[in-house]
Amino acid sequence: MLLATANFSSDNLLGEGGFGRVYRGVLKNGQIVAVKQMEPSLSKGVQGEREFRVEVDILSRLDHSHLVKLIGYCADKGQRMLVYEFMPHGNLQEHLHGIVRVKMDWRTRVSIARGAATALEYLHNGPATGNPVIHRDFKSSNILLDDKFQAKVSDFGLAKLVPYGNQTYVSTRVLGTFGYFDPQYTATGRLTLKSDVYAFGVVMLELLTGRRPVNATYTLRKQNLVTQVRDWLREKRKLKKILDPELRAELPWQWDSIRRFASLAFDCIRDDDTRRPTMSQCARELELLHLSLTLYSRSSRT
Repeated sequence: MLLATANFSSDNLLGEGGFGRVYRGVLKNGQIVAVKQMEPSLSKGVQGEREFRVEVDILSRLDHSHLVKLIGYCADKGQRMLVYEFMPHGNLQEHLHGIVRVKMDWRTRVSIARGAATALEYLHNGPATGNPVIHRDFKSSNILLDDKFQAKVSDFGLAKLVPYGNQTYVSTRVLGTFGYFDPQYTATGRLTLKSDVYAFGVVMLELLTGRRPVNATYTLRKQNLVTQVRDWLREKRKLKKILDPELRAELPWQWDSIRRFASLAFDCIRDDDTRRPTMSQCARELELLHLSLTLYSRSSRT
């Protein structure tokens, strides 16, 4: 890994967070990779070691076009590293909320949501692991983008396998990221597949509005994105007001698609998790939206 990353040169640094740092690397065969180096203080701790082993265990068993691929790992003398396929366009959070925002049209945003939905659907159905997998930390920074802006879900350190038929895990410690927490999970410690659905709904709101999930510049009651926009999603006049300004030019011909997208997001962030859709239902609706946008794009060029 030292050779691949030029001794973890700052020139190859892609990003950093509470877990450690991610570097761009080049393997001996010329393949470009992303190397996730865990902070030594975390790798020596019980929780850090658990997250590392869970990620290796789960990702080594998964195979889906919208999940980031684990190429290898290193666990030697206190060092913990994960090697992934390289995603040239970084993560969704950077494009929506970064200092230099990259403009994404409506079709691209629906495509990203569709890809992420199919990844979560795959996890929840559990075909590779034998049990459903709850991601537990689904958010825009964990949606990576390849050279064609196709979404790939990453970061499985907090993921939880749950038994078929039960599909509920009770935790004494709430883990995840503020702004994406299922309110039922934070209130009761009860983690379910629908907890991922809630977080997915928050990401849909980010794609729709261009706003952050938590914004400290707002008054306390309005800092949470769900609180800001929930009551506006079903009214045409109000929905147009909360729409990302970059999308307003597309309104005349994309309004029906935007309205359906907003309606699905509204259902995902319902407080009552029994009224939220499954990820299979989300994936199906977004597939239909994506197909209609693709057909519209083709017809407009002829």
